[in-house]
Amino acid sequence: METKVCIIGAGPGGACAALQLAKLGVECIVVDKAVFPRDKVCGDGLSGKVLTILERIDKDMGKRLQQAVFKLDSWGVTFVAPNRIGMDIPYKQDYQNDKSDPRGFVCKRIDFDNFLVEEMKRCPQIRLFEGVSIDQYELKADGYYLSNKEGTFRVKTDLLLVANGAHSSFTKDVAGIKMEPEHYVAGIRAYYKGINNMHPDAFIELHFLKNMLPGYLWIFPLPNGEANVGVGMLSNNARNKKVNLKKLMLDTIAADPGMKERFKDASLVGSIDGYGLPLGSKKRKLHGDRYMLIGDAGYLIDPFTGEGIGNALYSGQIAAKRAVAAIEANDYSDSFLDSYDTDLYRILGPELEVSTKLQKLIKYPWLFNMLMKMGSRNKQLKDLMSCMFHEVDLRKKLGNPLFYVKLLFNR
Repeated sequence: METKVCIIGAGPGGACAALQLAKLGVECIVVDKAVFPRDKVCGDGLSGKVLTILERIDKDMGKRLQQAVFKLDSWGVTFVAPNRIGMDIPYKQDYQNDKSDPRGFVCKRIDFDNFLVEEMKRCPQIRLFEGVSIDQYELKADGYYLSNKEGTFRVKTDLLLVANGAHSSFTKDVAGIKMEPEHYVAGIRAYYKGINNMHPDAFIELHFLKNMLPGYLWIFPLPNGEANVGVGMLSNNARNKKVNLKKLMLDTIAADPGMKERFKDASLVGSIDGYGLPLGSKKRKLHGDRYMLIGDAGYLIDPFTGEGIGNALYSGQIAAKRAVAAIEANDYSDSFLDSYDTDLYRILGPELEVSTKLQKLIKYPWLFNMLMKMGSRNKQLKDLMSCMFHEVDLRKKLGNPLFYVKLLFNR
């Protein structure tokens, strides 16, 4: 088979790239080693970025997601400092008065990824091959020649979009991006049913507990009374401290006074599974001759919140638009694809930089404690902090130590 664009990986990043290409009238081939629906270990949170991108591609696709029964509408984030003072950050300031347009959701990846696969199947421009593993990549003068291990599946493509996740062999062996423990989070995920005191408006929760710093525990509400519960910690910290994340989570749930009360009636559903999160805390080269890296394959997860799905969708859309430009110019060179990195880091870079600084501030729990304590007493400060989580320019203040100095002396 021959194609102008071949996408390896049908997860959020790859699917978004394919859907954007279809919208722009470009045919493509998408190949994934899994057969959908399939599970993917993840935090299961969909920020407002997700709906924004899908709506930009197709308004009706956005509406179908909003109307889907497999997800729970989520209206914000609750941050809890080591001193146990929490702060609710709504996605929309006045959401209580109008819940007709939900922007954030929580749903299992098995459902969301399958939703995107079904959207791809609506598009005649997309040829999707499931249950096929691409194991051989050979770059020649006229394109990439791809095949499975047996050589029974072959594709020749002018341009390759690599979206096959954190453990992509292409990322490691061809793009030369290696796993660095200081830019990688080790995580575990479990599903629980029956947790007490969940937020009535399904806010996702990030708990920066003292015994977990510089990591955190999350609780994300799901439909049917379930919740995604997990722990994430920088790999170098987990390794240096010899932390067993599974034991840490289970011990915290069983012994921590606040968590013990909330989990007293809860039951574990299924197994506890581990996964890795390649962080965007370091700027990398995400393209080369005839290829671009998308989503987790390009190490684009938010270093502070752990969000990966929204960033994967953004990268998929940006890569698709650059792919169209390359086809029109008949130029798939490293230099022509430079603007993929330029556009991606222009859009996501400021947020990734601020989140990297915030991630480093977790090492100083007194700062979190101070912020939450002051925010709980000062509505003006709380509103300012709430805005900061939506406006990147404002959020930069949170990464500047002078911001905290001014807070201390202007109380």
